This record gives sequence, C-alpha cells and structure tokens, in this order.
Amino acid sequence: MKVAIGCDDNALQLKEAIKDYLDEKGYEVVDYGIYEQAPADYPKVAFKAAKGILNGEAERGILFCGTGIGMALAANKVKGIRAAQTHDAYSAQRAELSNHAQIITIGAQVVGIELAKVIVSNYLDQHFTTEGRGKNSARKIDEITTIETEQGVEEK
Repeated sequence: MKVAIGCDDNALQLKEAIKDYLDEKGYEVVDYGIYEQAPADYPKVAFKAAKGILNGEAERGILFCGTGIGMALAANKVKGIRAAQTHDAYSAQRAELSNHAQIITIGAQVVGIELAKVIVSNYLDQHFTTEGRGKNSARKIDEITTIETEQGVEEK
C-alpha cells in the first residue's frame, strides 16, 4: 500500500519517525513535505497530499501538525476527501471502518512517537466494507458526499 505523509514545521520529527516506521513495515511512502526544519504552513502540504490521494499517487494519508486540527481542516476542504483527526487507537480504527477516511491527522504536540505508531497501525490495518455494520457506515458516507456535492464544497 502507498501511504502519503506530510507535516508542517511543528511536526517534522514525528513525520520522519513515522516515515521510518512505515518503511520498516513495508509500506511505500510518498512524502509531500516538509523535508527540513523551516517555517511551513500546513494548508499547502494538506492540499498537495489530499490531491495526491485523489489522483491515485497514494491510497491513504497521514498528516501531522501541532494538534492535528489544522491538517484535518485543510485536507477536508479538498472535494472528495475525508480526513479524521486521531489521537488514540480506537478513533484511528473507526476513521477507516466507520468513515472510510482517506487521511488521518495526528498532533505532534499531543501524541508521542510510540503512540503515533499504534495509531498509524490501527488505521492502516483496517479495511472498509459495505457488509454488515459497514452498510450503515456506507449510507452515512453517501449522505456526506451528497451534501458535499449539493453545497459545491471545493478547495479555496
């Protein structure tokens, strides 16, 4: 599986640690930046990674900033993307199982490296299905997509 990653200047150390972790686990990593410690705003990285996922450059994404909030807000502005902020193993599982989120976000000032590894594993190990309970989740995702389309939600 190809996994997109990206961060702002508040989360470079965590992004690099998770990038190494993903490499060790055999994932192909597509790094959308940043690459060195320098001031960087999260919207550009989030937009680039989200568009990369929509274009098939990666199947899922993990974005990092100080809290995870900014990356989630920015990625969710890209039409067709569902990004979920995660800070624990259960929300990471549900991001995929209940919401079929293409991206999770993690706050580097909220979560340490070892917990981030658990979160990432719990997210990537899940696979959305429309069977059983997944049927109810699929219906809700369809509702979100309909609203997104009706409202003309687009990136700015």
